Amino acid sequence: MSRLRACWRLLRLLGHILAGLGVVALRFPRLSPAQQHARVQAWALQMLGHVGITLQVRGQPPVTGPVLLVANHISWLDIPVMHAARHCRFVSKSDIKGWPLVNQLAEAAGTFYIERSSRRDALRMVHQMAEALRTDQVLAVFPEGTTGDGRTMLPFHANLLQAAVSADAPVQPVGLRFMDQASGETSYAPSYVGDETLLGSIWRTLCAPPIVALVCFGEPEHAQGRDRRAWSQQLRDTVDGLRNS
Repeated sequence: MSRLRACWRLLRLLGHILAGLGVVALRFPRLSPAQQHARVQAWALQMLGHVGITLQVRGQPPVTGPVLLVANHISWLDIPVMHAARHCRFVSKSDIKGWPLVNQLAEAAGTFYIERSSRRDALRMVHQMAEALRTDQVLAVFPEGTTGDGRTMLPFHANLLQAAVSADAPVQPVGLRFMDQASGETSYAPSYVGDETLLGSIWRTLCAPPIVALVCFGEPEHAQGRDRRAWSQQLRDTVDGLRNS
């Protein structure tokens, strides 16, 4: 039964991706930025439904920018989950540019790309993010830099927080968790870590019983004189508490 369920979900997911690409190609150029953001958020929420995931939001998502969202990173699903809760512009690794279909959807969502191995590119990204924050945009990063196992969190990298410091913009911590809908226990089906393949993680998610994606928004905060490293550690502790709340 789980394989039959997975095949049905996969067909719905592929159809939804193709429909999204059609909207991006034919309708996006005629939409205002606000309308584009609304479309991305609605598409992401529908995508979760197609793969058997229900969204649950706690706390208050930002109504408007400027704000930098910082969240823990568990799965390939984290970006659509956060888009479904509140549209935001993500900073993602440049490898995504080479992913067929996904790259076009990411571009439509306003994704920033960074070469993580390049300190010079990190500096460029900080300047670009700061400019976006000064124009009241909502941005999002995963400061762990890669997906964790969902049990513990990796250390936060502080570099991109400099954008919020430079723009004097607030940072809002966000905790992410996936739960089995029936039992309420943490679900590791969507995890994507270590030697796992992306396709393997997707297939495991499609086979899983219904899942709840929990997004917990904390309170926005300013640096208030803290350097980015000290602030990063405190934000990590806050995110850790939110994801376990």
